[in-house]
Amino acid sequence: MPNPEDALLHSWQHNAQAWIEAVRGGAIESRRQVTDSAILLATLGRQPERVLDLGCGEGWLLRALADRGIEVTGVDGDVGLVEAARAAGSTPVHQASYAQLAAGEVDIGHGYTLICANFALLQQDIIPLLAAMKARLAPGGVLVIQTLHPWSVAGGNYQDGWREEPFTGFAGDWQPMPWYFRTLASWLNALDMAGFRLQSLQEPQHPQSPLPQSLLMIAE
Repeated sequence: MPNPEDALLHSWQHNAQAWIEAVRGGAIESRRQVTDSAILLATLGRQPERVLDLGCGEGWLLRALADRGIEVTGVDGDVGLVEAARAAGSTPVHQASYAQLAAGEVDIGHGYTLICANFALLQQDIIPLLAAMKARLAPGGVLVIQTLHPWSVAGGNYQDGWREEPFTGFAGDWQPMPWYFRTLASWLNALDMAGFRLQSLQEPQHPQSPLPQSLLMIAE
């Protein structure tokens, strides 16, 4: 049996094409109605000159920012997603694992005024990666993280630990994906240990939903 970290990587390798089709086809309602615009507005609101999209996937956010005249760079661990982003016109896009980024083994540039991670921090130990990203920020630069809202997805079990996303109801061939659930306190602790200070916290919500669709944190 693979450990959860390996299983997470393998699931993305299997699910890459189905994910590309879901994102580009607008098949994920929460993204279409709330979270895509939330991360875009949070990023644009900082008026960044240079942005790094950590875990950029197929590159939709790269293209949205580039269309608005912002210099953008992407990085993702899955070669299929990286190739899809490049083919859609996103450049530059680097292929590197989070372990490689945390160890500084891949040069993805420095001096970014904003680094964003949009539903891209699914591993257990994210502190070395966040610390490595801090070193790539320009003075005064910020980190923007959007993730699943812990209170909305806890399911009566509000403690850190591995969960599984079965992709029930998604069209296409999907492999269940392990992901690491962390409480709000755990998120804030990880930021603090990586050398960040929380600047603002948002809870993007659809007006017709009783629950927030995501948790959005801006740290400096």
